[in-house]
Amino acid sequence: MLSAIILILAAILDYLIGDPWGWPHPVQVMGWFISRLSKLFLQFCHKPFTQRLVGIILALILIIGSGGVSWVVIYIAGWLHPLLAIAVQVMLVASCFAFRSLRNAAVDVLTPLTAKDLLLARQKLSQYVGRDTENLSESEILRAVLETVTENATDGVTSPLFYAIVGACIPGVGAAPLALAYKASSTLDSMVGYRELPYTYIGWCSARLEDCFTWLPCRLTVLTLGLLSGKPGYVWRICRRDAKADPSPNSGWSECVYAAILGVQMGGTNWYRGVPKPKPLLGDPIHPIQPIHINQALQLTRYCFLLWLGIAIAILID
Repeated sequence: MLSAIILILAAILDYLIGDPWGWPHPVQVMGWFISRLSKLFLQFCHKPFTQRLVGIILALILIIGSGGVSWVVIYIAGWLHPLLAIAVQVMLVASCFAFRSLRNAAVDVLTPLTAKDLLLARQKLSQYVGRDTENLSESEILRAVLETVTENATDGVTSPLFYAIVGACIPGVGAAPLALAYKASSTLDSMVGYRELPYTYIGWCSARLEDCFTWLPCRLTVLTLGLLSGKPGYVWRICRRDAKADPSPNSGWSECVYAAILGVQMGGTNWYRGVPKPKPLLGDPIHPIQPIHINQALQLTRYCFLLWLGIAIAILID
């Protein structure tokens, strides 16, 4: 019962507040450690083998450390007062959910775009994506927003919830440690999980671990969204046709399921620091991407999140 209450309160907290600007956040702490440790390791390790080795150490320190430290913090809070432990758990779990952040990012870009202020929309978009935005057209901006919303739906919303539910079902563990361990894996991947230098070798383990940790919740997300759409066979067929062409074992599936449901096409050529990078086309271009499709994608993510949350509550209360 207590674990169910914690999950409910964490979901409400993320929905109402999200990540308030300027407030301390666990991901900021993770990012600080990742930045310092990776620079230290790169300074002293120059060969591919040693960089792979310290990359494994970096990943283990952050993932196990994040889960372990959160468990200790919750234990100490419980020793001080049971209600304090509940409050700490709620805040830690809520910090792992990024639904409100995704929604705010989309609105931040769509507001000037709807007002036909392309320059401001490009500037806003550059805060959320790694691709070059200076010359993007309106349709390309819309595609970039939809790709960001749908890719991050899995690693920013459903995957943290999945691991929070798993942790809540394990006696003595709780929702926060596993959710934060996954969040550490995701943060590692976003910071050092690149194939380009200098992270080619030191980030290899982090990238592979994040792929592994996200694989199951990603497929469950695809199945859930397919069922919610009312056309699971069609959605699964489009995903099997297109998603496997994406070099990532998860992001292609995460984007493709939304493309199939919404009847739009994502993918194409993106530019990064002036260098073109083609991505596979996902879905069929039945409709041009419009702001309404982005709102519908956010709604689908919310429905998936609430369905999983409801199932978890039923399991935990039973």
